[in-house]
Order: sequence, then C-alpha cells, then structure tokens
Amino acid sequence: MLKVLLYDGGMKLAGKSGVGRAMEHQARALQNAGIPYTHAPGEDYNIVQLNTVFPDSLWMGMKARMQGKKVVYYGHSTMEDFRNSFTGSNLAAGLFKRWIKRCYESGDVIITPTPYSARLLNTYGLRKPVVALSNGIDLAAYKRSEEGARRFREAYCFTESRKVVLGVGHYIERKGILDFVEMAKWYPQYDFIWFGSTPSALIPAKIRKAVRTQLPNLQFPGFVGKEELMDAYSGSDLFFFPTLEETEGIVMLEAMAMETPVLTRDIPVYEGWLEHGRTVYKGRGQEDFARLLPDILEGRLPRLTEEAYRLVQENSITKIGDALAGIYEGLFAEEKAESKNLQLL
Repeated sequence: MLKVLLYDGGMKLAGKSGVGRAMEHQARALQNAGIPYTHAPGEDYNIVQLNTVFPDSLWMGMKARMQGKKVVYYGHSTMEDFRNSFTGSNLAAGLFKRWIKRCYESGDVIITPTPYSARLLNTYGLRKPVVALSNGIDLAAYKRSEEGARRFREAYCFTESRKVVLGVGHYIERKGILDFVEMAKWYPQYDFIWFGSTPSALIPAKIRKAVRTQLPNLQFPGFVGKEELMDAYSGSDLFFFPTLEETEGIVMLEAMAMETPVLTRDIPVYEGWLEHGRTVYKGRGQEDFARLLPDILEGRLPRLTEEAYRLVQENSITKIGDALAGIYEGLFAEEKAESKNLQLL
C-alpha cells in the first residue's frame, strides 16, 4: 500500500517561509487524494517527500534510497532566487547552486512549482526528471471574510475610510521590500503593512534600515500565523508583491484565492500565467507601481478578482493531489518495467 513520509526536518528554520506553507498544502493534497502519509520517519512508508535543502534532508533521501524507497524532492529553491536575499547570498550563490543540485539529484523525481522554475533547473544539468506542479491552494480554507477584515483593521488601527496596502515576505531585497517602502513614502494617504520576519543576523544593512523607516502610514509587525494573515487579505484593499524573483510565490495564490486585488512585478515566472489587466496588474518598476497603485485603490482600473479566482482554481489542492498521485504511480510503474526487463534478460 502506498504511504508517503512528509519529512519535516528543518521546519524550525523553514516553517515561517513559503516552504513551510507548501508542506501544509502537500498534506492537504494527499488527504484529498486519499493517500496515507506520516511525519514520523520510524513508520512504514514507501515514498519520502523532501522540501528543504538542509543536510538532514539529503541524508534522509539517501537513507530512503538505500532502503529501496522512492524519493520525491521538491525544488523550491534556485540559485536565481537565492541571490539578493540574505547577507552574503550573492557571494555564496555559486556554491548554493552546486549544493541544491546535489540535493535534488538524490531524488527519483524533482517537483518544482512552475514551468519557469523547471526551465531554470533544467539548465543546471540535472540527471533526474523535473516536473512542474504548483504548490496549490486550499480554496476551502482561503475564503474572504467580513469578520476577518474587521478584526484586522481593528488590530492595526485602520479606519474604514483608509485604503490598506498589504505586503508579505521575508525581510530581503529580492521580495521588493525597498519598493514597498518607497511607495509608502510616495503615498501618505494610504496605509502600508508588511507581514514577515527574518533572523536579524541574515538581514542586509539596507533592508534593516528600510524596515526601521519611521512613517505614520507604514508598519512591519513581523510574522503572523495563517489565520491572522487571512484576516489581513480580507481587510486589505491591495496585495502589493513587488518581488524580483520567484519559483511561484504561494502568497500570490493566497491573495488571488482571497479575492484581494494584486499588483506585482512583471517577472518571467508570471509570463504566460498572470496576464496584466486580466487577472492581476503588473509593473516593471517604481514608475509603473506609482502609476498603477493609486488607480487600483481609487477604482480607476477594473477590479480583476473574479478572473483571478477562476485562474487560481486551476491550482486547487484537489487537482494537486490528483497530480501527485499520478507522479507516484509513474515512479512505481518505472520500477515494475525495469524489473520486467531484467527478468527477460
């Protein structure tokens, strides 16, 4: 019987990131597909699913392979999205690429969230198949709530008349936090709030300075849990995600599922998926953001949330669970075919 180990080693470090949220989504996808899973390595299983590139995950994959089990490695990270992140990340980018290549190749198959990230990983010379499959979104859980909106606005002292711009992500340059702060300076008539956190030792000096910017319309409350973040999506007038590089961006899926208008950066990962003026609004830099942001908030541009929701339905947890089941079946079908060929020899 098929059973999956969702290995959660390293979640103390990665749990507050998109990787942690992706692992929650995987568990829900398996539940919906009726596939048993466990988080306990001591239990019986025949597939291990790995989500981090910490040494313990590599060791877990190697151990599973030696025991004849299948290894599914999620390619959440690339060298490209490692750059412009933490202190020293640009200097270490080449080493990081070699390390993640070593980790990913320990799997029987590599799953990565988008065709864009699959194309990147395929340029690394990986010797294992790379499959593009979204992290997915639980549409049953992510629903807009008037009560949640009220809680959010009361908690952060936003009046009903003020427009609120929401940002989510680590305190890193790659997430576009500098542009977020700049827009708060340009538009004092709107409130800006960014949820996320990063260990202080890893935050570059200019990002630390940006987060400490003192403006009456700008807040950096830190990390919040899923429920409070859902309240924030419900109570915000715009999700502003000026990220410079992503493999997908789970927060994008969340905002679209919560029917919050989205303004993001026009970057390759969203080409052919998110259409400017149809599902979201996209800008190339501060001039575009400065033009689009007030037009969205003041209703001078069409609200695109219905079309965005229809699009995000393609990444529902139910569909992701079915796709995972197909990937697992393919792994064991290959094993049976190899065994049959050996017998014929």
